[in-house]
Amino acid sequence: MGLLDGKVATITASTRSIGRGIAEAFHNEGATVVLSGRNEEKGLKAIEEMGGGDRLHFIACDASKQAQVEALVDSTVAKCGRIDIIVPNAGGVANTAPVAMMSDEEWQYELDFNLNQTFWMTRRALKYMLPQQSGRIIGMSSMYGKISTMAVPGYIANKHAIIGLMKAVAKEVGTQGITANALCPGFVPTDMFYETGPATVEAMGLPNLDALAQIMFSVTAIQRPNTEAEVAAAAVLLASDLGAGITGTTINVDGGASPY
Repeated sequence: MGLLDGKVATITASTRSIGRGIAEAFHNEGATVVLSGRNEEKGLKAIEEMGGGDRLHFIACDASKQAQVEALVDSTVAKCGRIDIIVPNAGGVANTAPVAMMSDEEWQYELDFNLNQTFWMTRRALKYMLPQQSGRIIGMSSMYGKISTMAVPGYIANKHAIIGLMKAVAKEVGTQGITANALCPGFVPTDMFYETGPATVEAMGLPNLDALAQIMFSVTAIQRPNTEAEVAAAAVLLASDLGAGITGTTINVDGGASPY
């Protein structure tokens, strides 16, 4: 028996990287998993690579769009009959403009892609979780939800805010069988790192991506990057009955980088 037998989970941005790792871990523990992302071809390929079957589904969703995030939740319930676990995993570094140079449009996109998609998905899922008196909400923050660095002010502000949102939701629904927590991964060399890293390297005046990676994991106790599997293991804990007493907090999977 798996830790998530009979549960239905929906994860944004889950066709690759950390989201894909969480989807695979949930599926391996017996959950029915709805993957989502902008590209249907990539989503269907991910399902095929995960072995297919009637416990894997894909729903296209641009997580920076409110209507699509809400439709993802509704479609999950329509397809699977319920929703037990959500992981608003979409997010990342949209730009590296300093605060003094950031436009309203850049700031708004950063909000929509990180904090707002977490809020939209949580609010919609509670519509179903509250009547069933059970649910797991796992917001995806970061070690930069607790510390700071140069060149990514929008990302840092949003990841701090996701922690606050999860704490607030936990207080609201704690007596109704629903938990809300934030996961804080450290440096995991995902696709996002290779896609957005060059702009950060330039903004920080570094010679290359290796130098940026060295800075990011030099602050850890383990002196290496974390892995997607390590983040996924923490997500399984929070999603399962083992995590029933864990709510309103953060789980760091950052190799000891965060001071708290």
